[in-house]
Amino acid sequence: MLVLTRKLGESIAIDDNIKIVVVQIKGKQVRLGIKAPKETKIHREEVYQAIQDQNKISLEPSQEGLKGLTDDIS
Repeated sequence: MLVLTRKLGESIAIDDNIKIVVVQIKGKQVRLGIKAPKETKIHREEVYQAIQDQNKISLEPSQEGLKGLTDDIS
């Protein structure tokens, strides 16, 4: 993991098309601004993890779905 120190108004560049800017520092919170192409998906970590969990669940076969498949064969 790369750890960088930035001050208010300073930024971090990722590749040629993503820029992260320190917009505000208030107590223990840091507000970041992210400039990226529209097609770049950006989520808070907890939202990203929830999406990943739901995707895994949707890939698991359900008992009802499997039962329907076997009924069609009989």
